[in-house]
Amino acid sequence: MESGTPTILVVEDELIIRSGVTNYLRDCGYRVLEASNADEAQVMLNTEDHVGIVFTEVRTPSGMDGFALRRWVQQQRPNIRVILTSGVARAREVARDLCEGGAFMEKPYDYGELNRRIRRALGRAG
Repeated sequence: MESGTPTILVVEDELIIRSGVTNYLRDCGYRVLEASNADEAQVMLNTEDHVGIVFTEVRTPSGMDGFALRRWVQQQRPNIRVILTSGVARAREVARDLCEGGAFMEKPYDYGELNRRIRRALGRAG
């Protein structure tokens, strides 16, 4: 991949959902990394220098949830933008309260809207 290609880290434990969104994002021209939980995401973020966006499910099957991952990213890698997603009603309410500026997407989400939000977060037109 060329060095200017944005890298997106998708954190989703459900393989079918993760595969769908990662395939779409690759088709959009992004470099895409995958993690099934926040702990795997942390390992990747500690070794990958070019991640621009973390797109994470709020509820992940590890000790750290998406909210905690977002806080960790803000502290350790503040240049990386985080977009949260959830289909669970209570998690959606909390995420909306915490996420100003469109950093939350309710499931099921539209892939085109996800791409628009990623582009906006990366500071690109479209």
